[in-house]
Amino acid sequence: MPRSSPGTSSRILTILLSTVLACAGAQSQESRHVAPLEINHDKPIVEVMINGKGPFRFIVDTGTGGQAFVSAGLAHQLALPPAGQITLNDPSGQGGRKAPMVLLASIQVAGVEFTGVRAVVHNFGNGDGACQGLLGFALFRDYLLTLDYPNHRMALSTGGLAPDGGNSVLPLRLSDGIPVVTMAIGATSFDAQIDSGGTGLSLPSQMAANLKFRTEFASLSSAHSLSTRFTMMGATLATDVRLGSYTFRHPFVEINPAFPLVNFGSGPMQGFILTFDQKNRLVRFDAPQKDLRLSATPIPARLLNAPESDPVDARLIPLG
Repeated sequence: MPRSSPGTSSRILTILLSTVLACAGAQSQESRHVAPLEINHDKPIVEVMINGKGPFRFIVDTGTGGQAFVSAGLAHQLALPPAGQITLNDPSGQGGRKAPMVLLASIQVAGVEFTGVRAVVHNFGNGDGACQGLLGFALFRDYLLTLDYPNHRMALSTGGLAPDGGNSVLPLRLSDGIPVVTMAIGATSFDAQIDSGGTGLSLPSQMAANLKFRTEFASLSSAHSLSTRFTMMGATLATDVRLGSYTFRHPFVEINPAFPLVNFGSGPMQGFILTFDQKNRLVRFDAPQKDLRLSATPIPARLLNAPESDPVDARLIPLG
């Protein structure tokens, strides 16, 4: 039996240790926490524990730049301590409203615990599926956040995304803490917020005025924000909308006269598995088909509640 020299033994030990550490690192990179995701009025809802109590139903809202919101009833029920105030700004640029904040010692979601979270106290409408709170995009800044609509799952994991030339993994920028990507209508590119707490594909009236439509505008519902009341309109585009390698063929879009924001809401997200990587500023869209359809929403109540509970909370400016 051949003998190995001390140097050989040392090299073998080094190789073994390197292999073990590499395996441990790979396991760490693949660390994944999964929770069921309820889809109510197209909005993703997950159960959370607050300060060890619950579970409570919270919306996962990528269109909110803050960390969390809780209803006044839940804040009272849990006797959550006050943590200052915040100003909720109306994206229309008109006015704003101060709201109290409370401190959450602990939020647990999908097996992950977040500590020392400041939450805005804010009540939710019936269109939000009888929820008691909301998890904002900033809460997940240290994780890969996956919203798997087809399989009704939410996942938090470590690691990162890698660019693929813009086919499915798109560059992401943050505007007031909200994820924004580039989309295209025909030959025109534009920025769009990715807003899981929103409704359909919503376009500002000024943009819609320069587009061609296959159908006449129809009144969908009256709506309101902090300072503005308006009528939501809708129509079917005569052109396609492209998102990376995915195409919405002549989609139905909502026309919003109050806010200068393009919003890719929960309706068009339904066919996708979305993964957000805030550290590397990337987002991946996975869907089994490249050609997609987007029809008019059958739930008018969803439109009634959306402008109040979603775009209103999109930009959070802490008070000094």
